[in-house]
Amino acid sequence: MTVALHQRLGGAEGIARLVDDVIAAHLANPLVKTRFEKIKDMAHTKQLVREFLTAGLGSPPTYTGKGMLGAHKSANVSEQEFLAAIDDIVGAMNKNGIDEDSKQDILAIL
Repeated sequence: MTVALHQRLGGAEGIARLVDDVIAAHLANPLVKTRFEKIKDMAHTKQLVREFLTAGLGSPPTYTGKGMLGAHKSANVSEQEFLAAIDDIVGAMNKNGIDEDSKQDILAIL
């Protein structure tokens, strides 16, 4: 299933497009943009997000970042911010024409 999902997403190129669109949506979203505007190395952050998603699919490369809890524990993310971020992710998946089953699989990974 994970290899098939990787292929349905368009492989590494499709995943990179999706991550770029998610980050762009976060930067445009007034509820979460200030958190993303503070990121000093956006290219590295995008790389980590691509790795995280790809590792969740069971495909290489290995994820080299912190776990979700460790990365967000001290961030004090509100429920409103969390829901806004999920909305951005779903919007990016829609923009990339990702089918409903794949969307659910991606949300489960995240």
